[in-house]
This record gives sequence, C-alpha cells and structure tokens, in this order.
Amino acid sequence: MNLNILLFKYSMKFKINELNPRNRIFLAPMEEINDIAFRTLCKNAGCGLTYTGMINPQTKQKIYLNDNPALQLFCTNVKGIKEFMKKYDEEVSLWDLNLGCPAKTARKHGFGSFLRDLEVIENILKIMRENTKKSITIKIRKSPLTLSLLKLAEKYCDAISIHPRTYNQGYSGEPDLNFAEEIKSKTKLPVIYSGNVNEKNYKELLNKFDYLMIGREAIGRPEIFSKLTGTKFKKSFKDYLILARKYNLPFRQIKLQASNFTKGISNSAKLRDEISRIKSVKELENVIL
Repeated sequence: MNLNILLFKYSMKFKINELNPRNRIFLAPMEEINDIAFRTLCKNAGCGLTYTGMINPQTKQKIYLNDNPALQLFCTNVKGIKEFMKKYDEEVSLWDLNLGCPAKTARKHGFGSFLRDLEVIENILKIMRENTKKSITIKIRKSPLTLSLLKLAEKYCDAISIHPRTYNQGYSGEPDLNFAEEIKSKTKLPVIYSGNVNEKNYKELLNKFDYLMIGREAIGRPEIFSKLTGTKFKKSFKDYLILARKYNLPFRQIKLQASNFTKGISNSAKLRDEISRIKSVKELENVIL
C-alpha cells in the first residue's frame, strides 16, 4: 500500500472536536524525555502529534505547550483537575489520562497502572469530560482491568492508547500484539497502539490500528519521524540546544538529551563518558557540536 495512504488512512475517524492530526504516527508520552525542545524537533521531523510526559494537575512548575501537544495527566483523585484544565485547555490538542505507567514511583503513589479503583477513575474522567470540549484519551496496559477501563473510555473518551505489556513486564519482553488486536475488535473507539513500534514493523501496525505511538525508538532520534513520514529533516543537537535555551531548560535536562543524541554516532560510548563529566553548556558545545 502507498505510504501516504497508510499514513492518512482513517484520519477522518479521529477528527473529533476539530482534532485532525497531520498523520497517524505520534510521539509517545515519556517521562523526562519529552521536554518542549525535544517535542518541537519531533514535530518538525513530521510527528503527527506530540505528547507531554506525565504532569500532575497540582504542579507549580512552568509548562511550555508551544507545540500544541496532547497533555498527559497523572493523578489519584480529582483535586486540581478542573482549574488545571481551564488554565491550559486552549494550548493543548487533547487531554490524556495515564493509566499505564509501571514505574516504581507509580506503584508507591498509586497512579498509572497502579490506579485500580474504577470509581476513582470514573470520577477523574467525568471531571475531565466536564471541563473540555477537546478530545480525551486514556493510556492503558494489559491487565485484568483492561475491559473495564475500555467501558469507561467508551463513556467518556474519544480514543484509547493500548500498550499490551503488563505492569510487571514494564518495558521488557514482547508486547502482546494479539491482545491489542482483541481490544481493537471490541471497541468502536479509535485505537492508538504503543509498544516496540519501529521502522521495520510500522507499516504492518498501521494496517491493524488507527494510530501508532513511537516511544523508546525516538529517544535521541527525532529523525525517525522524518524517515517514517517522508518529511525533510536534518538531525542536529545544535537545534535542540537553541530550543533548550529558548525555554530555559535546566542543564541536567540538556545533558540528558545530549547523551541520548549520541545514538548512532561513531565512538558514542566515549562521547557519553565525556558528557557525563561535563559541568556546563559551553563545555557540552565543544564536545558534541
């Protein structure tokens, strides 16, 4: 099938509340990775829709949403959601509730895949629905609650994202593609697939699901979106650094991304070792630019 047909097939199906992503390949929400500079580069490279990392509605941190992303919430109750959504609703493309994070902090505090009280989840989705006309999605994993969460999504949401690994698997092992296809067959909602999407399997997956999310394969590699969508884009850490300075990102974040951007570079291990000892942006420029 022609690539352009694959990329835009079903696009009208997800045109809900005026949301019409430029293509069917999204940047998955990733904690620490998805800063505004990185999201902007992914969007420039052809990404159909960027997602923020997890954001708590009670955060006091400054949030940059210049790329008009999907904003992913994590919480364990409704506190602060109404005020937060009213504040940022005009700046986002859609709202997403994270019900899939498998991290230790999620286990400790009871959010993500460890939020399992269906009444609490419904209360959260209900207040989200009451405070926006934009699309709402949830991101879920393979679990005994998946079908129950699907029913709630059909009541309050416009699409779902499925990562078919269990919370015990985390990001190891193989995602259960058959399980994801089963979920797809049980709902009329658009399904966004997440889990080991890469340059080898994306065409096959585009034929099975409405949209795809690329996560770890995009870390340090915003150009993956240009390769998959045919968008002209040249990877440059200098471009990231310009954006990072524009948004006054902390040095520790810039240093993290610098290490990520060494992927595919010759002597990358040596470069990462040098980066680990760097103490300023100026030093960083001398090593990686």
